[in-house]
Amino acid sequence: MSTTGATADPLEALGSLPGVAESVESVRKAVDRVYGHRVMRRRSNEITSEAALRGARGSAALSGADWALEEVRRRTDFSAADDGARVMGAALRLTAEAGQLLSIWRQSPLRVLARLHLVASASKGDEVGRPRRAGEPVDEPLMELPLPEAQEVSGRLEGLADLIIAGTSAPALVTAAVVHGELLALRPFASHNGLVARAAERIVLVGSGLDPKSVCPAEVGHAELGRAAYLAALDGYVSGTPEGMAAWITHCGRAVELGVRESTAVCEALQRGAA
Repeated sequence: MSTTGATADPLEALGSLPGVAESVESVRKAVDRVYGHRVMRRRSNEITSEAALRGARGSAALSGADWALEEVRRRTDFSAADDGARVMGAALRLTAEAGQLLSIWRQSPLRVLARLHLVASASKGDEVGRPRRAGEPVDEPLMELPLPEAQEVSGRLEGLADLIIAGTSAPALVTAAVVHGELLALRPFASHNGLVARAAERIVLVGSGLDPKSVCPAEVGHAELGRAAYLAALDGYVSGTPEGMAAWITHCGRAVELGVRESTAVCEALQRGAA
């Protein structure tokens, strides 16, 4: 993503790409429908909690820990030796932490990203909570994109932070998709970049006011669409072409809509007394 050009608000320009406006409108209507559900008026806290659990499960699945939802509910120890448990634990911690960082995001997005990596890592190593340095490896085995050099990562992170702090008139979906895609493309940390990127997407969607109660878990949709489609859409973002960027943003829009569908089903189950 380039942060330079003729426009002072490059994110706004992305909203005019083919198919993006339609995706933004479709997402808005879907979100409005779930917020208008009668269960949301009485039991929104339960929907938020369930969306958090399901969102964490979806994010972990994309990072290689594809657990059944009931297994996530049942387990209490996520510090076990196996990688899947650690990934699931990291996803759950990030989902819980994201809601605590909303007020900080617009003033200091890099501080938030550092905090997210610290929470995901749950360790005190030198590499935790800071962008990787030249020559440091990245543990992100499910992604095969070329890895940008540390100097490029630093510059692009600063550019992304400047955009967030300056504010944008772009729709929340566009901003969330760019934050998500940029972090995946850069993989700025030594580990857990996918989990951090999806947590940052959640922060943007909630903090923007599109999903203030955090009941539309895009992570669920990304997982349902599948890792292959996720990585193919990300290739479009990394290409930087108008077509590729539009494909990534609309893919993220579809993920939000599927997250809405998931929470709508939870609302219906609560209404029937089945959950």
